[in-house]
Amino acid sequence: MKSIQEDIKTGNFKSAYLLYGEETYLKQQYKQNLIKALNPDGDTMNFSRFEGRGIDVRGVIDFCETMPFFADHRVILVEDSGFFKNKCDELAEYMKNLPDYVRMIFSESEVDKRSRMYKAVKNCGRAVEFVRQDEKTLMKWAAGVLGKEGKRITQRDMEFLLEKTGTDMGNIRMELEKLIAYTGARETVNAGDIEAVCITQTANKIFDMVRAVTEKKQERALELYYDLLTLREPPMRILFLLARQFRQLLMVKKMTNEGVSQQEIASRLGIPAFAVRNAAACARAYKEQELEEAVADFVDSEEAVKTGRLGDVLSVELLIIKYSSQRGKEA
Repeated sequence: MKSIQEDIKTGNFKSAYLLYGEETYLKQQYKQNLIKALNPDGDTMNFSRFEGRGIDVRGVIDFCETMPFFADHRVILVEDSGFFKNKCDELAEYMKNLPDYVRMIFSESEVDKRSRMYKAVKNCGRAVEFVRQDEKTLMKWAAGVLGKEGKRITQRDMEFLLEKTGTDMGNIRMELEKLIAYTGARETVNAGDIEAVCITQTANKIFDMVRAVTEKKQERALELYYDLLTLREPPMRILFLLARQFRQLLMVKKMTNEGVSQQEIASRLGIPAFAVRNAAACARAYKEQELEEAVADFVDSEEAVKTGRLGDVLSVELLIIKYSSQRGKEA
């Protein structure tokens, strides 16, 4: 990312850029920054956009072959083409000798680093992966967004915000805009504001449900489950997320018992440190063996649903009742 920023700052652009990865918000930001830098006046004559799996490769090459009209560059944006997963030998071969006035920007969801196209871009430009940002980076960025609007937030409330929103920067940005509007002239954003206007993501609702289960709050756990069903979440997806949460509890429990630090656990599992703290608190309600049995139960339930022995809605309900009824003990 820094390399792209440097290119924009100096004006020394590469012939091609590949932007890929699961952090969509950052990928979109850098794509727009590149386009604006390469085509500052929004010149439609020297800019062309191709999108989707049915792109005519010859059409892309023909556009590259056309000299720019009263401009330094001819800018080509190619999005979600599949060129970096499927064979695209003609374009990969052409890119070995791109005209010096051509600037290509590829924005892709899926990339195979072994593909000819990936290697072609690497040889004449930059391939930049946009990964999910860590907890510290997200907090700093979100605090900066609020700070530009003259607002402050404590670290604890920031953690609460991320618990609700998840780690997708696009979603966090939308929730921050809502908080800025909601708090008006008030300088401080607090937990009450977050609770009032921010939408809890499905995966985080699942964790709230797990927490209710581990705290033996059966009524609350079932209430959250029915809320998810009302939101048209498929029971099998809820079952999958619930199983994933319990597997995570098991891994956190095991590593904690082995003396692994919470920061290291977060790194190994690829989740924020505050999520590890929350998981560790929930895991204390169970012995390792109980969590192993729970994980096995989820697998059995999924199999029972697939074979028609149990309804999908009932299967999850029974698991919630089972694990919010039994008395977990500290291991």
